[in-house]
Amino acid sequence: MSRKALIVWGGWADHDPENVAKVLERLLTQHEFEVEVSSTLDAFNDAARLQGLSLIVPHWTMGKISKEQCANVSAAVQGGVGLAGIHGGMCDAFRESTEWQFMTGGQFVAHPGNDGTKYNVRVTTRHWITEGISDYEVCSEQYYMHMDPAVKVLAATKFPVADGPHVPNGEVSMPVAWIKQWGKGRVFYCALGHNAKVVEQPDTLKMTTRGFLWAANAEQ
Repeated sequence: MSRKALIVWGGWADHDPENVAKVLERLLTQHEFEVEVSSTLDAFNDAARLQGLSLIVPHWTMGKISKEQCANVSAAVQGGVGLAGIHGGMCDAFRESTEWQFMTGGQFVAHPGNDGTKYNVRVTTRHWITEGISDYEVCSEQYYMHMDPAVKVLAATKFPVADGPHVPNGEVSMPVAWIKQWGKGRVFYCALGHNAKVVEQPDTLKMTTRGFLWAANAEQ
């Protein structure tokens, strides 16, 4: 069975979207997906074409999506197309679109300590996606998210690591990776992935790969 994926990259240049998209294209190609890569949101204009995909991978930090484009992606996912993404490319994509945030399950709001923060990623749920992955340390942005309470958290991190006005609230557990349903479609998100180097860290790449496969109903 031929599986088709669409990767759409762009937005804020400091997230290295083109090179991250190349990593994501490679991992999907290795799992026998036919992958189309686009650097324009016009790729979301054709609703019927989106509905013929197995997986949609947005990697577009900030920017603006039209109501029609968002509705087309949402309809495709509701119909059973998978949606999967990482870092700001999916959950800091279109800050003005609450529909996008509802579909994806969360929205970035801060990264105390900025890039270069050392913190632990803890696997909190045993799932096909996290099988064989133990807790591990990363050195990158640590995302603080506003999130949908309906998501199923797969991995989490502890805040605070850095100083700041949120510290007096005490320690909290913040999701790093989650899954959810949007209609018939599966949604996967991982907050790691500030640049290609972070995406290619072995445990992060393993979780991302499995998350993408799961979203596309292509567990192997």
